[in-house]
Amino acid sequence: MNVFLPDGSRLELPEGASGYDAAAAIGPGLAKAAVAVRVGDDIRDLALPLHEGDHLQIVTPKSGDDYLYVMRHSAAHVMAEAVQTVVPGTKLGFGPPIADGFYYDFDPPRPLTEGDFAAIEAEVNRIRKAKAPFQRSVMSVADAHAYFSERGDPYKVDQVEELTRQGETEVSLYRQRDFVDLCRGPHVQDTGRLGPVKLLSVAGAYWRGSEKNPQLTRVYATGFTSKADLDAHLERLETARARDHRRVGRDLDLFHFDDFGPGFPFFLPRGMTIVNAITAAVREELDRMEYGEIQTPTMLSSQLWDISGHNEHYRDNMYFSEVDGQEFAIKPMNCPGACLVYRSRRHSYRDLPLRYAEFGHVHRHELSGVLHGLFRVRAFTQDDAHVFCRLDQVKDEVNAILDLTDRFYARFGFDTVELKLSTRPEKATGTPEMWDQAEAALRDALGDREYGLKVGDGAFYGPKIDFQVTDTMGRPWQLGTCQLDFNFPERFDLVYTSADDTEERPVMIHRAITGSIERFLGILIENTGGDFPLWLAPEQARVLPISDRHADYAASVREGLRSAGLRVEVDGRSESVGKRIRDGELAKIPYLLVVGDAEQEAGTVAVRARRGGDRGTPTIAELARLLATEAAEGG
Repeated sequence: MNVFLPDGSRLELPEGASGYDAAAAIGPGLAKAAVAVRVGDDIRDLALPLHEGDHLQIVTPKSGDDYLYVMRHSAAHVMAEAVQTVVPGTKLGFGPPIADGFYYDFDPPRPLTEGDFAAIEAEVNRIRKAKAPFQRSVMSVADAHAYFSERGDPYKVDQVEELTRQGETEVSLYRQRDFVDLCRGPHVQDTGRLGPVKLLSVAGAYWRGSEKNPQLTRVYATGFTSKADLDAHLERLETARARDHRRVGRDLDLFHFDDFGPGFPFFLPRGMTIVNAITAAVREELDRMEYGEIQTPTMLSSQLWDISGHNEHYRDNMYFSEVDGQEFAIKPMNCPGACLVYRSRRHSYRDLPLRYAEFGHVHRHELSGVLHGLFRVRAFTQDDAHVFCRLDQVKDEVNAILDLTDRFYARFGFDTVELKLSTRPEKATGTPEMWDQAEAALRDALGDREYGLKVGDGAFYGPKIDFQVTDTMGRPWQLGTCQLDFNFPERFDLVYTSADDTEERPVMIHRAITGSIERFLGILIENTGGDFPLWLAPEQARVLPISDRHADYAASVREGLRSAGLRVEVDGRSESVGKRIRDGELAKIPYLLVVGDAEQEAGTVAVRARRGGDRGTPTIAELARLLATEAAEGG
């Protein structure tokens, strides 16, 4: 049997040889260091057999993310054992590795809280020091069902039953010491190979993500190869906590969530100032690119959502009502409404491309367990647009959208943008030929731009290009999208009259730049920590009169700056100037303007900038020009 190594060289092995056999054939040192083997896109247990022509890579502690994946997967099992030791009678759900760590879902006989973390971590460390081997075994699904039933593990029984429905006849189990878990692996050789582990937080999670199932306790944790790496990660997490948009949004009075509307954000005046600035920035691009802005109804007949396919593919995420005995749906997306706008008039090939933009307020039912500030809400505004064009216009339209996103994100401080092409999902509408044509058109439009591939991650109606930005902490965020759709024009019978006087179907491009205004704002808050540039700051300057006798002059400073279009307030409280300066710094006001006897007499202002410290004492008119220019240049 021949397999191939990363450098392209061929390695000859006996038939049925395993990943461990391959590592041993390369060298004893590699066999000793090996923890798993990567074959293509899969990371596998070393004990599994290889096959003719496999391209493989041995995973060792020097393998970066692959090693961390295996190590964290193993750490999840160790944490589960520790939890069952600290809280006897705890039942086990799922425990996978995730980005930057891992989690495990538990059903404990008593509440499991962060107060238990110290005892659990101590037990994890005892298990690590024991250097207990991870031992893999295989059972038939019938034997596994009986085994976990006898142990009283209902969630493991449910997993075995699901695997049986999927056609599996065998399952693998892993044991360390007396702890046994249903798992496909892979794992490190023994618990001594684990790096330091830190428990992070507790959350609720429904079994299999359904509100109809029991709610479990999810414990998040992480692990690294060294304490230095773990400490660096914890420091990054602390920075992220300080920038958490929910915390900053509360502290800066930007938005609010209420128990009367879980998942439905309330924007406060300061928050709406930023929302309006984002919206204005989008509208500038719409004007530049000759979009026509439309508005479609929030609620439309359920028959429309039958035509669009949403009732078939998206119904569980929709809200419904009844009007005159007929079912209506609150729109989860704007695109069917845009189709109705298009077909309300006849169109010629000369009319295309038609670009319709809409700031559409949409509603989607999200499980309560996944709601997360502005990142995951049940109502949000999409800066949506739908372009109807001829096939020969697709490339130019998509490239114009790609250029637009580059300009827009740079304006908000996102300089690193990655493109991801998502292809046909398992549940998709339309013919394979439609999808092949749409995917080929997007690839052609991307040309020589660099992009990643997300197989099977397209929308149910068409392939898409997603835009991913990286913030100041190096975290990636999914924002805008550009989706190519041959399907909706067919479903809605959209046509235009061609040059030879026949009817042709337009191509429909769905695009959003922010993705949603709410999510974009949340990401922007965390990227800046609430320290917004002047053009976005809800309060751009604050006047601080030294005493009551300077109140009238402070008011005149405010009015002078407001007449230049600036957002300025006066803090005339009886607190000391030092206290009010400190409060202004905490509120992240870009400019604090102190006025006293000298300033009042000279008609000037003592300027204290958040970035750069003291800025001298310009006159009111001079300061108005300076700040207005800075705001205009930034925006």
